[in-house]
Amino acid sequence: MPQTQFADERNDQIRTLGRDPSFLEASRKWLDRAQTLKYSYNFDWLGRPIIQYPQDIVVFQELVWRVQPDVIIETGIAHGGSLILSASLLAMLDLCDAASAGTTLDPARPPRKILGIDIDIRPHNRAAIEAHPLRNYLEMIEGSAVDDVVAEQVRKFADGKQRVLVSLDSNHTHDHVLRELELYAPLVTAGSYCVVYDTLIEDLSPESIGDRSWGKGDNPKTAVWEYLKAHPEFEIDKAIDHKLGVSVAPDGFLRRKG
Repeated sequence: MPQTQFADERNDQIRTLGRDPSFLEASRKWLDRAQTLKYSYNFDWLGRPIIQYPQDIVVFQELVWRVQPDVIIETGIAHGGSLILSASLLAMLDLCDAASAGTTLDPARPPRKILGIDIDIRPHNRAAIEAHPLRNYLEMIEGSAVDDVVAEQVRKFADGKQRVLVSLDSNHTHDHVLRELELYAPLVTAGSYCVVYDTLIEDLSPESIGDRSWGKGDNPKTAVWEYLKAHPEFEIDKAIDHKLGVSVAPDGFLRRKG
């Protein structure tokens, strides 16, 4: 069938990209220079700055469509662009459900939700997020994502939901991300994902990282590697890495098996 043929051809292309040394090296050099120039700061999503690469935004959309989550949990808010991205995707899922059923959105039905956590939600960012047309799709907690009280609030938020997707993008040190994984990866439902951003740090030159509290050997990628040693229920979705080439999250797309 044409659809099957197209999918097979695309999968072959993706595997080829993952094995092409010149493509991989060109991507690495581009990423290193792009990081120095703060390329990821250049974009908005529905009016809010989103500090992500367009390639990662597209793949996140693919995952949301594939998983159809009831809840997205996201650590790290900044200007709120990622929150609004998730909110818009959840709103799209609700609209698609209604269209498939041949109805309009039921105002009595609770919408899907995103929960954002940040240790410091700056007042101007909070005001802009709360004024956004998609505000009903999101909630926020101000506090450290690794605080036990905050983690308990998040667990209650996700309790009973059939499909949960998690996105980790706050403090990028090994210890912090490892603790986030220990707290929030167990909430991910079978077949869904825990996306760990800025694993790229492990692959960057010291010049492009700058004077930060994280760096080579101490970053989200090393935390992912450590976490996976004791958690075989998760696996790195290498096909995503291979097809992206340009991403801040290599080895960071963790799929829960089942």
